Amino acid sequence: MPVKSSARPNKQRRMRYTAHSWKKHKLLAAPLSAELRATYARRSVPVRTGDTVRISRGDFSGVEGKVSDIDTTRQRLFVEGVTREKVAGTSEKVSVHCTKVTITKLNLDDKWRADSLKASKTSVEKSGGE
Repeated sequence: MPVKSSARPNKQRRMRYTAHSWKKHKLLAAPLSAELRATYARRSVPVRTGDTVRISRGDFSGVEGKVSDIDTTRQRLFVEGVTREKVAGTSEKVSVHCTKVTITKLNLDDKWRADSLKASKTSVEKSGGE
């Protein structure tokens, strides 16, 4: 029997904050662009360092850049070129939530990731979906 998840916001937040690290990585998924969605027959993929993303919400909407760092504890990612000027004159990186970005180019250096994306596409083609 499958485990039912709660609709209560406090339980959803607690689940995100107390999740194991491998599960937090899965929760840091972002939607794919239309071209990648057609190529890989997937709607979203967990974000990794090296992926190119376009920010779609907030002060930096429209900015496109590579993901330079991921903070799984705070569930945020850092994009190259997204910085804020501090009062002292120095600049600091600004974090962005993964749901506010769209992946435009995937980092396929990892053989396992490339194979899993290829496998998901072939399983959809075999079942006749999409």
